[in-house]
Amino acid sequence: MDGVPRVPEQRGPEQSATLRFGVLGPVRAWRGEEPLATGSPQQRALLAALLLREGRTATAAELIDALWGDRPPARALATVRTYASRLRKILDAGMLVSESGGYAVRGLGEDALDLTVAQDLAARADKARAAGDLCRARELLEQALALWDGETLAGVPGPYAEAQRVRLEEWRLQLLESRLDLDLERGRHAEAVSELTALTAAHPLRERLRELLMLALYRSGRQAEALAVYADTRRLLTDELGVDPRPELRELQQRILQADPALAEPSSPVTEPSVVPVRPAQLPATVPDFTGRASFVAELSEVLASAEGRVMAVSAVAGIGGVGKTTLAVHVAHRARAAFPDGQLYVDLQGAGPRAAEPETVLGTFLRALGTADSAIPDSLEERAALYRSLLDGRRVLVLLDNARDAAQVRPLLPGTEGCAALVTSRARMVDLAGAHLVDLDVMSPEEALELFTRIVGEERVASERQAALDVVAACGFLPLAIRIAASRLAARRTWTVSVLAAKLADERRRLDELQAGDLAVKATFELGYGQLEPAQARAFRLLGLADGPDISLPAAAALLDLPLEETEDLLESLVDISLLESAAPGRYRFHDLVRLYARACAERDEHPPSEREAAMSRLLDFYLATAAGVYAIERPGDRLVDHLAPTEYPGLTFQDRRAARDWLYTEANCLLAAARRPADRPSMLRRAIDLLWAALDISESGANSREYEVTARALLDAARRRGSPRAEARALMTLAHAHVDGGRFEMADREAEQVIRLARQADDLLPVCWAHNARGIIALYQNRNADGEEHLSEAIRLFRALGDRPGEASALCNLSRIHLATGRTQSAVSLAQQGIDIYDDMGNSMRGANGRYALGMALTQSGRLDSAADRLHEALEVFRDSRQRLWEGMTLFRLAEVDIAAQRPAQAAAKAEMALTVLRGIGGEWRRGNVLTVLGHALTRIGQTDRALVCWREALRIYEELNAPEATAVRELLSPAQAA
Repeated sequence: MDGVPRVPEQRGPEQSATLRFGVLGPVRAWRGEEPLATGSPQQRALLAALLLREGRTATAAELIDALWGDRPPARALATVRTYASRLRKILDAGMLVSESGGYAVRGLGEDALDLTVAQDLAARADKARAAGDLCRARELLEQALALWDGETLAGVPGPYAEAQRVRLEEWRLQLLESRLDLDLERGRHAEAVSELTALTAAHPLRERLRELLMLALYRSGRQAEALAVYADTRRLLTDELGVDPRPELRELQQRILQADPALAEPSSPVTEPSVVPVRPAQLPATVPDFTGRASFVAELSEVLASAEGRVMAVSAVAGIGGVGKTTLAVHVAHRARAAFPDGQLYVDLQGAGPRAAEPETVLGTFLRALGTADSAIPDSLEERAALYRSLLDGRRVLVLLDNARDAAQVRPLLPGTEGCAALVTSRARMVDLAGAHLVDLDVMSPEEALELFTRIVGEERVASERQAALDVVAACGFLPLAIRIAASRLAARRTWTVSVLAAKLADERRRLDELQAGDLAVKATFELGYGQLEPAQARAFRLLGLADGPDISLPAAAALLDLPLEETEDLLESLVDISLLESAAPGRYRFHDLVRLYARACAERDEHPPSEREAAMSRLLDFYLATAAGVYAIERPGDRLVDHLAPTEYPGLTFQDRRAARDWLYTEANCLLAAARRPADRPSMLRRAIDLLWAALDISESGANSREYEVTARALLDAARRRGSPRAEARALMTLAHAHVDGGRFEMADREAEQVIRLARQADDLLPVCWAHNARGIIALYQNRNADGEEHLSEAIRLFRALGDRPGEASALCNLSRIHLATGRTQSAVSLAQQGIDIYDDMGNSMRGANGRYALGMALTQSGRLDSAADRLHEALEVFRDSRQRLWEGMTLFRLAEVDIAAQRPAQAAAKAEMALTVLRGIGGEWRRGNVLTVLGHALTRIGQTDRALVCWREALRIYEELNAPEATAVRELLSPAQAA
């Protein structure tokens, strides 16, 4: 039958292949990976009945009742025997057993039935949850749920199959509820809202899902919506069943009304392991030759051991660097690790530098280390600090906050409960840090200093020249960092004696009086190392100090130094060996903040001719501009912007594919923006800096580093205005306008784009004029000024065509499509968007082609061609996600929600709108959030959650009214006068 072998001898070679069966979906069978024919629906019903009895015998009467109920056919028993005979031919020999007039399936492998596998996974999930391993529990439940492939026992007739279908569907929903409950326990409430919204629409009477949705909304800061869910549920239960909500739901409503603080946190501590380590061990390595400081070690160790919610702060004598604060803190922290079994967090707060680490950035890093997914990390400092304290509650974690600027920087980073401790180092004495145990760390004693020197240099060399060694440590001012550098130099030079080093330090030209006062002591210590560098090393040290940014890549350093890559790497690694440079990661380097300042001072003092400093920065800027232009060209084939950028003399990197190019852009974002900011007061580099920002506009559009992008644009605009250059000012304004459009600040963007047109025409710089008209056209659309928008976009199309900029023309055509759509010209809107797509596709411009498909999807939605609209929007969504364009990913989800609304799929629409809100958190501006909330309200109304819909519309109305947006009128019409009030 259907190619299935009929006799055992023919199946012999196949017996080694494992038989597998599926009932969580259609009833199916496989031998290995080969599907087997399971016969008619009734034959599959017999197979399912036997499989679900898990080896127990089913009598003939039971099987007849299972297949036909109280209306069996006349030859029911013969038919059952026929089905059994056919099944025996596809099963292994002896698997289908006949006994007592009935049948049983026995000898199945442990994982042969998908239901058995699901039951095992669920049991293991229960054990993992009981053990506190929430992440593993969720993972196991997700694996169990993934075994369902559509409706259970799909297409299988009979009363037994129907009963089992109901039972297994109920169990699936219970597993799903457990998995969602775990999501909330792990702080993933924002992501859970979308799924729960769709599930409550599909299962409106299931109160546990409603309860989870209320909790998820409340934890997402959406209290009014959470209460609205309760009101919707109560009304539905009264109307449909004539009952009130269950006590758990009523209790949750009361707790939300009372803003119960316990609701804001998971009900149990998050201690589960995750893809990222949730038991962090971030302490830097302790130095093997740690010396002295016995009283400080004992004092701090005693306080750490108590760990009763106290804060331990190690402060240096004001202004002195290199005194060993970090070394001491790391050493003490390692000694105390046993007292903090849940992990240790570490961060360098860079407080001594010009740009100290922002607490919200540090908290983001800490939350990731504690197992929080990127998508679950809140945007604001207050929310991040609250989640951070919640994750640490009930745990014993040591937090080492190194190199703090002041108490204000530290406070948000402190654990909030007993059992945890913070160890803080700073150049400032933190008398205003409440509850801190203050320690003033002075220089080493002569004995400790000599011991440290001896451990590094070696007992044999020091023993024969003890007095010279004492002279060395005294010349170092007993400053640990100076001693370490001096001793390391001596240890690396076997031909030197200690007396040679002492004589060099005795020379005032090398030691100077700075060894005895404040920060000058650090400079003198560095002078010792710097003075011993070979010329090439010293030049590299000086010039590297000129670069801003958190670190520098090897290729960027090679550009700065104008050296081949291998030679640059050798120089940088030699500086790492002598502790004047740190290797942040393979191929990336950074200075300690004080060393960077010293290196810059050396460049000011020693770099000859002085023009070499500017030449080095010029090469670095060229490198970033040339590479960013290459990335732009790969992402947007045929775009003419690259032809209108300032020329560069130093080459950039080349990439083999889009992904590598895109990875470079986002990896280098901070360094690139710092390089663009640095030339603000250097007229010779200003044009290239502005063009670099323009070429790197994806940094803003993606939502990553958007704030830094805007700050850089403002700095360059100020510099262009000081210089009085219309061309530079127009281009800087264009980048700033672009950032404001991305952020939803349309009035500001429009004013800036208007100035761009005037200034760029004055400078005879046509490309910014094209871009500005294009930007003003889409802004006018957003502001419901469609006639103005059409005028600007028509001019943009004309100008782009005059320039031969086909991608620019395509962009304006797609934007014009949206104007036509807004004014009821649906057919021409479709045509214009398709014209734009054709240009993009012809040039291989997939990312901007996604923007075209976005516009076409909108036009097709309004024309009623919903399947085609969804196809185009899904194509766009895939590209935006791959390109890390979060803004457009979120907006495309929003447009897909509109398609679902039009297609009468409100549950799917609500889920996509919730996903859009999650993706757009912190980017895109309030106007776009109002649009999503409006559509979400429409979807919720259609699935019976009307109270929650009203909450969404009220919030949208508030946004529109604050922005004076035209959409406010339509939203008011959705609300009754009393509700609007």
